[in-house]
Amino acid sequence: MEDPDITTVLRLDRRFNGPPDSGNGGVTCGLLAAHIDAPVVQVTLRTPPPLETDLAVRNNNLYDGDTLIAEAAPGSVDLVPPPSVGLSRAAASSYAGTQEHPFPTCFVCGPEHPTGLHLFAGPVGDGVVATTWTPTDDSDVMVWAALDCPGGWSADIVGRPMVLGRMACQIVQAPVPGQPHVVQGWLRGGEGRKVHTGSALYDADGAVLAVAEATWITIS
Repeated sequence: MEDPDITTVLRLDRRFNGPPDSGNGGVTCGLLAAHIDAPVVQVTLRTPPPLETDLAVRNNNLYDGDTLIAEAAPGSVDLVPPPSVGLSRAAASSYAGTQEHPFPTCFVCGPEHPTGLHLFAGPVGDGVVATTWTPTDDSDVMVWAALDCPGGWSADIVGRPMVLGRMACQIVQAPVPGQPHVVQGWLRGGEGRKVHTGSALYDADGAVLAVAEATWITIS
């Protein structure tokens, strides 16, 4: 007998990995957020999302069988993004992940992923990183993905790997496919194993298209 609480089944393609054997946090959050009717959605990841596995969306949460993978609910983003550093400065920033990366095949920021987004956010200020992004489509899921890893790279994660624990995202306007954009991340603080970051997506003129805040959990 079918479970009446299951609204759909999601499946993370292997190419959407973060760590080698689990889903990228931003992609996972974006896929689940699509099932919440709210202008801002917050997603909390409870365990690494498995790849190539049928995952059930049940009562706005994501399950692998009886295992809770993630929880989603209406949320808020209480951040004022800094001004965009602009396309030229973002494109020239030096990305630490090309020298040492905890997950070099990550779909969003991994230099060794053959078909990833390759968002290489480098420092442009104290605790601020930036990169350029030319999206191939205007999907909300890819906006969530693009705002994921650049936030993490605003912290010193070389030699201190982190995974996404919670993310809230507000999309004001979809990006324009084929046009260059700026993605910035900034460090907001932290305590213990938790690191708090912000990230934003801008068009070429500096208008804010989306903003996110995230909590990361260090794993070593």
